[in-house]
Amino acid sequence: MCMPSVVLREEEPPADFICPITTELMIDPVMAADGHAYERTAMERWLATKSTSPMTGEALEHTFLSTIHVLRRQIREWQQARA
Repeated sequence: MCMPSVVLREEEPPADFICPITTELMIDPVMAADGHAYERTAMERWLATKSTSPMTGEALEHTFLSTIHVLRRQIREWQQARA
């Protein structure tokens, strides 16, 4: 009897864990003035040359980046559960 082959693949992270600039798993997520989460280093590079939202293209009211501690913890827990 032939068994169907099983393809093992890495589980994709939840979409909220992915930076829209890098399309990679965030390590240090921050919230920008547009209310979206980004990887800190990617957003800092973005803001070095632009003052608009990477998601909407609209002008940002400010360039302050706020660490999202809860999201950072959720990402770490997700990673540890799959290690």
